Amino acid sequence: MRSVTRQAVEWLSAAATDPRACKRQWQGESGIAVLACGRFWDVLSVPEELGILVLDTLLCVPQAPGPALADSAARRVAFFLPPDPEGAWTGSGIRYGGQGSWIAVPSPHRSAGRLRWLVPPDGTGALFVPAAVELALQLALGRLAAANDTRRQCPMCGAPAQAAGIRSDGRPG
Repeated sequence: MRSVTRQAVEWLSAAATDPRACKRQWQGESGIAVLACGRFWDVLSVPEELGILVLDTLLCVPQAPGPALADSAARRVAFFLPPDPEGAWTGSGIRYGGQGSWIAVPSPHRSAGRLRWLVPPDGTGALFVPAAVELALQLALGRLAAANDTRRQCPMCGAPAQAAGIRSDGRPG
């Protein structure tokens, strides 16, 4: 096992109540361990479509990214953030896991079933900066809203529906 991967395994498993048992679970049939939030990190989980846009934005920032985990069955992306006992992330479909919450994770160097690392932990303890995640969320929401607006176009001229004087039911307004 490479040094970086070993560091990532040690860092991630340290959040478990029993790090050795955590590592055994990763080697087991499911390949998944359930870890506590709130000590080393908190987790912000968002719908997949939004999460991919957020991650694309965050990866353009010139700082080390934190871990990001995709759950393909739930269609969600989770961002690991510094612990914040007063975390107040709100919004449609947004879930915040802090103290008292748990998250299922595969080993840093592999995927397990529906769970895969989009950005695996690097072992240094790097986490996403909450202010950067908030800004990336706002930008991604704007992009999604703009994409939804462009889908409602006048079938004749291609202008956005409101600009062309077309009601939401498609009739002239």
